[in-house]
Amino acid sequence: MPDATAISEATLEVIPPDAPRQSVRIRQSPFLIGRGGGTGNQLQLSDARISRSAAAICFDGGYYLEDRGQRGGMFLNGEKIAKHVLEDGDVITFGGDGSYQIVFRKSTSTATVDQLLSRIENISTGDSSPGGLSKINLLLEATMLLHSQLPLDAVLGTMLDHAIAITEAERGLLLETDPAAALRMRLARGSKGVSIPLESFSPSQTALRLAVQRQSSIITEDLNRDDLNLQAAQSIISQRLRSVVVIPLYAMSRVNSTESPVHAEHGQFLGILYLDSRRPAAFSKLDRQILDAIAVDAASILDNARLVEHERERQRFEQELSIARGIQQALLPSGFRDFPHLAVAGTNWPCLAVGGDYFDVFPLSDDRTALLIADVSGKGLGAALLTTMLQGALSGMKMGADPAGVFSHINRFLCEHSEVGRYATMFFGILDRQGRFEFINAGHPSPLLVRGGEVAEAFTEGGFPVGLIPDAGYVASCVMLEPGDTLVLYSDGVTEATDPDEQMFGLSRLRELLLGQHEAPLEALQKSILESVHAFSRGANQADDITLVLARYRGATNGVTLNKPTLRQPL
Repeated sequence: MPDATAISEATLEVIPPDAPRQSVRIRQSPFLIGRGGGTGNQLQLSDARISRSAAAICFDGGYYLEDRGQRGGMFLNGEKIAKHVLEDGDVITFGGDGSYQIVFRKSTSTATVDQLLSRIENISTGDSSPGGLSKINLLLEATMLLHSQLPLDAVLGTMLDHAIAITEAERGLLLETDPAAALRMRLARGSKGVSIPLESFSPSQTALRLAVQRQSSIITEDLNRDDLNLQAAQSIISQRLRSVVVIPLYAMSRVNSTESPVHAEHGQFLGILYLDSRRPAAFSKLDRQILDAIAVDAASILDNARLVEHERERQRFEQELSIARGIQQALLPSGFRDFPHLAVAGTNWPCLAVGGDYFDVFPLSDDRTALLIADVSGKGLGAALLTTMLQGALSGMKMGADPAGVFSHINRFLCEHSEVGRYATMFFGILDRQGRFEFINAGHPSPLLVRGGEVAEAFTEGGFPVGLIPDAGYVASCVMLEPGDTLVLYSDGVTEATDPDEQMFGLSRLRELLLGQHEAPLEALQKSILESVHAFSRGANQADDITLVLARYRGATNGVTLNKPTLRQPL
């Protein structure tokens, strides 16, 4: 691999399939992209369809994308490439629907200089209109605002002032889109930089609507001679307007730096630059070119502001995940105490940063130990908070509460607060020293009982998940365990783990894996299950958490030999 080279910064807008987008700066060349960090990737993507060494962005006087081994190839703006120069707004994909998208953004200063030189080149030098040089100077000032450190509203206000000065309009307005894509007013200015209260500004809705429908500018020098029928609009009549300029602002997509803004392909709709006056105007070719250029700069400022807001959203999302992750880790047992009659092992592997599975093992008395595994619907902070509530409710069992009564209480509470919108499958059991195992199964996959050379589903009796059916009843059942019996409690993330062909691991594979393992150490057995599931999935993304609790009954410790009981006895 070549040595990393320090470069001017550029930015990647990373758009995951199921999470908020984020902005990542390119700080070196080559900048490696792929799945995971084992190959030194600077941008690590979590998608099994993306190769560990997928691509690199390199800098050699300009940026270019290079395929470094992505399965199925790399795609730039929908075209498969091996190596290709990158332009501002290029979209990088990995050849599969529903995967990551990456938008390449030049650094502000680099893009500004390139665009500025290109615009001055393209502006007609033969224009003989008065004040042409001063108007080009306004364009220079407006363009340099792009990389200023002024507050956003100050930059936008100055940009609007420049547009008013060029058109000699009486007032100007900047509208931006809200999250629902509706237009809202952001800034209003009069001539000479005077601020106008937004509530007193009434732009022509007809002109705005027409510009949005056409996705092009409306520039009318004299409404009395207009062929767009704007002169009949009520707002035009009531305000005695004679000239109107309406320019839609779009984030540029796949824009070539030498391309005119008029011919650039539109990206996301960002807002509108609106200007009007009660006197007719006369716009020269130079005026129109400079106005187009300023509109592109205004769109760039709004687009950058949008990226900043996306980054803030990502940070808030990460903070929520961090809170949920902390809650979850605090709830899961960090280790198991030594029980005289019981050996225990357990683990949890969330499919996302925060999962919805929960397990615990805790003593109820010197002679009785509780085992619990639960799967809360959904993921993230909501699931973690519900898990907290479940743990609090179940802790009442340590004080001798009836398990069936506790389950009924949890179920009623969740159903009465249906706005929570969550339920949970649960398996709860209590094992005493004599091997008596009382359990309640609330819609959870039946644990497996490994006894000698056999593997059985011995805990199928049960009821509905808690939080699903208001009147559901819960009754405890009982199984007598023999010394050496092993209980395998698992979440459906184990049996429903899928391979790239969407085939499930399944219960039969799990049972086959457990055959002959009745004497294997629990930690080794747990490792064997996890490795088998991992090998089967072959890197495919998983939709659910993987949780295991293994418990082996050692037998009574008082020296009494137990008669071999039947497998199931009534309470």
